[in-house]
Amino acid sequence: MAEQSVYADGEEIQALQSAAQEAKAFVSIGISEKARYSSGTLFNSNIFIGPDGQVLNLHRKLMPTFFEKLTWAPGDGHGLKVIDTPFGKIGNLICGENTNPLARYSLMAQGEQLHISTWPAVWPTKDMVASTDRVKNYDNVAANRIRAAAHCFEAKAFGVLCTGFLDQDAISVISAGSPDAASIETMLSSAQRGATMYLDPTGAPIPGYTVDSTTGEKKEIDYLQNEEGILYADLNLDDCVEGKQFHDVVGGYQRHDVFELKVNRTRQVPIRFSHERPEAVGEE
Repeated sequence: MAEQSVYADGEEIQALQSAAQEAKAFVSIGISEKARYSSGTLFNSNIFIGPDGQVLNLHRKLMPTFFEKLTWAPGDGHGLKVIDTPFGKIGNLICGENTNPLARYSLMAQGEQLHISTWPAVWPTKDMVASTDRVKNYDNVAANRIRAAAHCFEAKAFGVLCTGFLDQDAISVISAGSPDAASIETMLSSAQRGATMYLDPTGAPIPGYTVDSTTGEKKEIDYLQNEEGILYADLNLDDCVEGKQFHDVVGGYQRHDVFELKVNRTRQVPIRFSHERPEAVGEE
């Protein structure tokens, strides 16, 4: 895992920066990030790149979820930023962070209009082979949609739920590293896939569409789940306004005299060096 992880300033990210610049597009992508100061410390991170190729934000997941703690270290508040773009104010949280009220509030309080939430391709919590029919596995789609919808409703922001697609080749590679490859392959193959979808500022789903790369034909679809592709949607940021007028939890519907939230956005490092004071002229 450490070997396959990348540095935030490494050649893999530089390739993404070039691609963003060439496409003149904003890019938000999840990475397993290596730290320059350690040979083993990793972070579950999201990097946001602008159309000029510049890195606009690097967010490290604040707290790894459950068995993620075996792989990734806790991040910090440095990446709790909303980026002001021509397409609205965009924020991002990773997976379980979308259940963290304070992390979410910190983005709302920066005027977030478009919230990107990123999710794992699968999240198996039960061995379906060994389990009885009464035991159900984790409902990826419902759990992710509910959490993202809650944020959209509170923030009065659009939601973009993004998940990668775990194909059979990847499942086979992962399973091959286990002493019980057949069981792992069955578990991953049977686990419900995550879904990529859009939500409106009330939390309601927005139908998206795919575009045929050959004919250019648009096909309306609620969400992408069992195939790799690109899901598009047309969003009107003016739809964020009305809800804010009657229920703005960071503005007119908040009591700033009662509640106060402080966020430390200092990037955490293992050591900080103080420069020695130069010897003054004529000082003994």
